[in-house]
Amino acid sequence: MFYYDATYILVLIGAFLSMWASMRVNTTYRKYAQVRSMSGLTGAEAARRILNGAGIYDVQIEHIGGNLTDHYDPGRKVLRLSDMVYGSASVAAVGVAAHECGHAIQHREGYVPLRLRSVFVPAANIGTKAAIPILILGLVLGSSDVLIQVGLLCFACGTLFQLITLPVEFNASARAVDILGNTHMLSDMELKSTRKVLSAAAMTYVAAAAASILSLLRLSLLFGGRNRD
Repeated sequence: MFYYDATYILVLIGAFLSMWASMRVNTTYRKYAQVRSMSGLTGAEAARRILNGAGIYDVQIEHIGGNLTDHYDPGRKVLRLSDMVYGSASVAAVGVAAHECGHAIQHREGYVPLRLRSVFVPAANIGTKAAIPILILGLVLGSSDVLIQVGLLCFACGTLFQLITLPVEFNASARAVDILGNTHMLSDMELKSTRKVLSAAAMTYVAAAAASILSLLRLSLLFGGRNRD
């Protein structure tokens, strides 16, 4: 009745990494959300100043609900800032807002990894949802080699998307720190705090990529092994 699958350890490792990264970013953000920036700029104000300074005037800044749901929408050219960022003047809020501005600047400059990630969005969304049903169908039809390979390829698209996301996020954070320092929106001491916030946020993407790789490895071991048998 009970089947022990040694590959579950891969899933557990991925889940642990994701939970650790999530706890770290939330703890770090809450800590520096209590530190008011000396400039007194809110996240929204800092974002507008950064965009204008970069010569970007066609990107709207909107308030969006939720906790750290901040993102830049390249399709609509809208930068959305969450409850904890939009109206807050903390060093954490300014750092997150600057990070999202980094994506807007990437978009304006045609940053290759960002363009590549945009191309992969449909394939990643469809592939991730379709992978497991296709793999199961492959087994139901007698370990169909074609379906199993297609299923693994679909899941691999999602993993590749996670990997492409890494340089996009790290580059946006690097741009944010440089801009905040060069424009003196944050002092050197405040920049150290902002780096900690952005580094913690970056780890969530690293953890997501690692978890996806581990899941792909597990599926390859399970379904690939059945296919060889």
